[in-house]
Amino acid sequence: MSITKVSELSGMQKVSAVVGTTLKKMRQYARPGMTTSELDDYGAGLLKDAGARPAPRLAYGFPGWTCISVNNEIAHGIPSEYKTLKEGDLVNIDVSAELDGFWSDNGGSFVLGKDIHQHQPLVDASRRILFKAIYSIRGGVRIADIGHLIEKEAKKAGYRVIRNLAGHGVGRSLHEEPTSILNYRDRAVRQRFRKNSVVAVETFISTQSDMAVELNDGWTLVGNKGGFITQHEHTIVVTDGRPIILTAENEIWK
Repeated sequence: MSITKVSELSGMQKVSAVVGTTLKKMRQYARPGMTTSELDDYGAGLLKDAGARPAPRLAYGFPGWTCISVNNEIAHGIPSEYKTLKEGDLVNIDVSAELDGFWSDNGGSFVLGKDIHQHQPLVDASRRILFKAIYSIRGGVRIADIGHLIEKEAKKAGYRVIRNLAGHGVGRSLHEEPTSILNYRDRAVRQRFRKNSVVAVETFISTQSDMAVELNDGWTLVGNKGGFITQHEHTIVVTDGRPIILTAENEIWK
């Protein structure tokens, strides 16, 4: 969407604060021995208390309130009472929701407890690259150039990017134009970021894989060559200068 009046900015700020705070609190609530279903139910309660509706279920019939992906899973992990979190797991939580006709999206990967499997450098790289990418966005910048920046920074850190997942426009629905804010430069993408547009920018940084493939459950995505992948995501408003980080409450950069 494009912000054209104060009420639209206010609506986006309100829903973004809800999803950002929910992500932060879910990350803080997660602990070894908890099932991903328990963690999902906790997030659902936070959204419900705020009057928000979980976007994955509302938009696509996803079998969970939030997406919780663990270890080798990239995204769209289905919360389950049979999946128990363990010390050192690489966990990704993606929270998106609708509130009063406005939609917002954010996500983040983190190490649960002690970093016994040495995942933290990958997590740090993903967060750092997202920060650099977002603060390079302003009206008129080529979308493909941001993809190039993300891939270049990933390679510099010794990692790869997932090439068939992308950030996207958001605001009046969960996925809007532009639909291909990729993690690499696709020269066929000629769009530029527009001032006052709302977009969800996300990194998919990988140790081995470069493509996401879907499991037989019809939802969960894993890497085509194995390894581990981290994702971090903010919803922002594009300006002529520094972007407005709508989901700053998630504190993924702290």
